[in-house]
Amino acid sequence: MTKRVYVGMSADMVHPGHLNVIKRGRELGEVTVGLLTDEAIASYKRMPFMNFDQRRQVIENIKGVSRVVPQATLDYVPNLEAFRPDYVVHGDDWREGVQKQTREHVIETLSQWGGTLIEVAYTEGISSSVMRAAIREVGTTPEIRLASLRRMLDVKPFLRFLDIHNALSGLIIEDTYVDTPGGRREFDGMWGSSLTDATAKGKPDIEGVDVSARIASLNEVLEVTTKPVIYDGGTGGRPEHFVFTVKTLERLGVSAVIIEDKIGLKNNSLLGTNVPQAQDTIEDFCRKIQAGRNARATEKFMVIARIESLVLGKGMGDALDRAREFIGAGADGIMIHSRQESPDEIVEFWRLYNDLGERKPLVAVPSTYNFITEDELQSHGVNIVIYANQLLRSVYPTMLSTAKSILSHGRSAECDSQMFPLDVLFELIPGARG
Repeated sequence: MTKRVYVGMSADMVHPGHLNVIKRGRELGEVTVGLLTDEAIASYKRMPFMNFDQRRQVIENIKGVSRVVPQATLDYVPNLEAFRPDYVVHGDDWREGVQKQTREHVIETLSQWGGTLIEVAYTEGISSSVMRAAIREVGTTPEIRLASLRRMLDVKPFLRFLDIHNALSGLIIEDTYVDTPGGRREFDGMWGSSLTDATAKGKPDIEGVDVSARIASLNEVLEVTTKPVIYDGGTGGRPEHFVFTVKTLERLGVSAVIIEDKIGLKNNSLLGTNVPQAQDTIEDFCRKIQAGRNARATEKFMVIARIESLVLGKGMGDALDRAREFIGAGADGIMIHSRQESPDEIVEFWRLYNDLGERKPLVAVPSTYNFITEDELQSHGVNIVIYANQLLRSVYPTMLSTAKSILSHGRSAECDSQMFPLDVLFELIPGARG
């Protein structure tokens, strides 16, 4: 009787190591490949470059594979209990790290019916991480980047974005990660903030930096990164002007624009009613949303509506009415602001919003109520968190301290401890070493 063999893999970039594992499995019996879904991969590392159907098509055409089935979790146990294989074949590189516990569960489950884990020696000179890094160095295309936010929202329950103000900040977001017991944690994308862009140029956040200047800065970021960008569109300007902004952003590969329902001279929302701020009518803002949507070449680009009712003291009812109407006008998501240090007000909005008949992705910006955790945000139905200005705000104190130290001591040696070495700088910038 032919033995049953199970091989689990993500197979985003098929290399000789994968082929060696499949070949060993075929020597033992009939090979079923459990192909990790996009959701399963995204639960512990970056989104795969190819989607599930593309990866399945590749694996189905590899010699020795009898069938391909979805593996919906990093944990093999559900599929193993369903197929009860005689063997599981895997590379021996999962004995440490995030998959160590997964391996232990496989061994424990196989023991229930006398199955065996077969481990194939790591293929020297082949590394998926190195291959991914090489692909990232080549870069991406506007089309791929444009679609990436919608794709992420389809497979990940929660996304985190961080502010950019120049290309260097984009590289930090692109490359920074931490390893946790639940897998690698990193930022999913970048927030093209009007506040940080204006501040980096020494100007107030009053839409004084024109769209052309902001696009020039954005282009510098896009040249050296691959992650999706959500663009802070401010008020969007006149509907006739907003149309051209949408066309430009979509052409560049930006994934989404967020526009706020205010009119007149823009002031930062966190100033609230301390400065003159006027809210647009629901009807006029709906027309602006529709104008932006109609200007898109594809539905991959998202127009997200930002509601200012809470920061302007208009109340919860007004905020919910606007959310309902903006969604009806075609908004692809809702962002809501609050100036309160307590999250109670914003949590109440989220609760009521989640009960709306038609719900779109929910965006939170916890600048003032920043004690709330990502787990809490997710439990309240938030889909995207934007850390809107933290990178820029952290840069200034260090630069100021360095400048004062040099003036005080007449040299730079005393501030060495608060700067990273030049070698680290060269590592951060691709190609800096020649």
